[in-house]
Amino acid sequence: MLICAAAVSWGTTGSVTTLLVAQSDVTPLVIAAVRVLAGAVLLLAGAWLIDGSLRIARADRWRCVAMGVAMAVFQASVFTAVTLSGIALTALIAICSAPLVIAGLAWAFLGERPTTRVGIALALGVVGTALLIVGPRGLTDVSSRLLAGAGLAFTAGVAYGTYVVITKATLARSAPLPMAGLSFAVATLALAPALAAPDALRQLAVGWPWLVYLGAVTTAGAYAAYTIGLRDVSASVAGIASLVEPLTATLLGVVVFGEHLGVAGGAGAVLLLSALALLVRTEQRAATRA
Repeated sequence: MLICAAAVSWGTTGSVTTLLVAQSDVTPLVIAAVRVLAGAVLLLAGAWLIDGSLRIARADRWRCVAMGVAMAVFQASVFTAVTLSGIALTALIAICSAPLVIAGLAWAFLGERPTTRVGIALALGVVGTALLIVGPRGLTDVSSRLLAGAGLAFTAGVAYGTYVVITKATLARSAPLPMAGLSFAVATLALAPALAAPDALRQLAVGWPWLVYLGAVTTAGAYAAYTIGLRDVSASVAGIASLVEPLTATLLGVVVFGEHLGVAGGAGAVLLLSALALLVRTEQRAATRA
């Protein structure tokens, strides 16, 4: 439930970013930099208030650095890809590739061999997500820079998958909030040059309400919930559960922006919800056996 709540929060990012860019002309890298900066400050403050310490196990310190780099690459890649190849194609490649990357890396490095049920849920989730994204939006309105955007979107999917798998490994020894806060601090350092751009202060002054929301709710709050939830489920299951994000984004597109779900989008929603129901059933059986 925590992971799904985080995904619902992430699902609002596209709508808020669309409004932010339209009203304030904020660049993708500034959005990414502000998100990770706000996330770092709030996550570290929360860790200090709740845990009373920012201590990370010595063996996990390099993992926090790696997680921070992966998060910086993810944020910069996904927001830049949107400007190159559009929202639909970026979401299709980045969001659909991430669970596959997570499942592969978790199998290779964490020994998480997916069960048949998880494999079926993964297939249903990826296909459902693809239909959900393509259904209401289509893929015809993309720019001539499609190839570069697609490459960045796939890079975002790989970076996010890497972040999740390293996070799962780190949770065995370190508390979730200090670990998430320190990794976002590393990401902030990596993206700090974006805030030194000549027009950055004007962008911050004009778009600050939306930026506060993106930083506080869709970054700090969402990643806190996701990281805490990740302690109790496998990385592969977490990757599939996070596909609630495109479902939320699509519903917002239909309700707020007047998009049409269409037959393909409706079928995708059914498949995605079926995947989530199968995951819940699988986790309940595992808990009962335990």
